Amino acid sequence: MNASISSQCLFKVEESPYKLTVIIPVYNEEDNIERLEKELLEYLKIASVPAKVLFVNDGSTDKSLELLEQVCYRNLEFSFISFEKNCGLSAAIKAGFDFVDTELTGYIDADLQTSPADFNLLLEYIEENDLVTGVRANRKDSFVKNMSSKIANGIRRAFTHDGMDDTGCPLKIIKTCYAKNLPMFKGLHRFLPAMILLQNGKIKQIPVQHFPRIAGEAKYGLWNRLLGPLMDCFAYLWMKKKYINYTISKRSE
Repeated sequence: MNASISSQCLFKVEESPYKLTVIIPVYNEEDNIERLEKELLEYLKIASVPAKVLFVNDGSTDKSLELLEQVCYRNLEFSFISFEKNCGLSAAIKAGFDFVDTELTGYIDADLQTSPADFNLLLEYIEENDLVTGVRANRKDSFVKNMSSKIANGIRRAFTHDGMDDTGCPLKIIKTCYAKNLPMFKGLHRFLPAMILLQNGKIKQIPVQHFPRIAGEAKYGLWNRLLGPLMDCFAYLWMKKKYINYTISKRSE
């Protein structure tokens, strides 16, 4: 067999009526679960590809898990996995990638500051790209959060040269064969576009809607948005230097 096979494309999609799995990390979001169910059900009705939902409960200590169990019992397209303790956002995203069995993987935060409906905007560009990410237009966050995010994004661009304006936007579509090949570590969720580039993939950013947080509380402060990501940049540079990438040009029948 002479066809070239990239190391990123070894994942084989099982036969399924679905093409997209939307991953939603959940940590102490009991006040948002009802809204999540409603908005996701509305999106599934208008999704441009057959889609389902995978919640990843990151060791919530409130009633989030109990509510997720009820939501998944009511809806065939919804499922969940649950950590026995809190492991962090990167771990939740990695677990979601591990369990996805569809051609495409979507990601959105449980706070619904971005809209599931905007997945359809990203899907328009996924055929010719390997990751399509949102850029939050007219952000509805506080001045401190907006400024710290802009500074952090500027620092990341200087390290990664990925050209992305808003890597922290919690609305993304990724080809699953690339998502499953990401070597995740804590903090790496901020570098998803750059890690796709390491796999010789193509990335694109699209403006999406942004809304104020209605319920629950933000889980990350100034350290997580600014100082923590600065340290993660050095971890990324180490990963970039050590990253293994190969293409198989020929194999036996």
